[in-house]
Amino acid sequence: MVTRVHATLAHSRLSRDLLAHYVQLACVLEVSAPKPGNITPAHDFADTTYVDMVRSALALGPVFARRRARTRGVGALILDGVRATARVTEANTNLGIVLLFAPLVRAQATRATAESLRSATERILGQLDVEDADAAFAAIVEAHPGGLGEAPEHDVRAPASISLREAMAAAADRDSIAAEYATGYAIVFDTGLPLLADALAGGARTLDAIVSVHIGLLASHPDTLIERKAGAGAARAVTEAAREVLAGMLTVEEFDASLRGPDHRLNPGTTADLVAATLLVALLTRVALP
Repeated sequence: MVTRVHATLAHSRLSRDLLAHYVQLACVLEVSAPKPGNITPAHDFADTTYVDMVRSALALGPVFARRRARTRGVGALILDGVRATARVTEANTNLGIVLLFAPLVRAQATRATAESLRSATERILGQLDVEDADAAFAAIVEAHPGGLGEAPEHDVRAPASISLREAMAAAADRDSIAAEYATGYAIVFDTGLPLLADALAGGARTLDAIVSVHIGLLASHPDTLIERKAGAGAARAVTEAAREVLAGMLTVEEFDASLRGPDHRLNPGTTADLVAATLLVALLTRVALP
């Protein structure tokens, strides 16, 4: 599926900015896969629907187009992404995705021919400043994310006093997205991307491969959104259940059912964001192509 879509985009006269299309495609593929506990085509949440997620995906394309990514800083891109999303849905559908995508698209838009995407991403992260932090803080406050508490230092409701990467490093122990800023996207490049490549090489269809990545990431990294909403014990229990799926002791359907509830406290939303970032990197580096 990824191969066919990639070829269609590459040869379409409408596809003058593949970076924008890849952003949209990564988001749509992520939410279209039947990932346990998440919004999917078959599962809406009370306050957010699959259609909301698709609208949000399409809204991010123009924001993260190559020309804009070359001229706008990471913080400005994050704020632009949150505001573009707010124009198409009232729900917080993609704050984590926006936070993860902004450095990646800036890296892709500015990298030299011989520079790898990972090296370019590290370069961009190293250039983040206080202005980026101020814009990102404003975006987070405007998005009203679930489970946002008060931080002991560098709270997003206060003016930034350090760079965005430094602020993310301070939150890395309680948020996997922040940890990606601190580590140069270690989860995406070292865990997510190999999981996706292995699943596709093993013959899995695209959406099934995405589900495999989701479960694999949950098995290796407790979901920090679950931890904020339901506690560390609940997050560890979900990780253990994901490991049982991989060991064949639990079916994907049983795992999915165990995560669903009226309050969505066990929605592995941070893991879904990491899956989306993995898909974007895969598209940009051609990992998903034969």
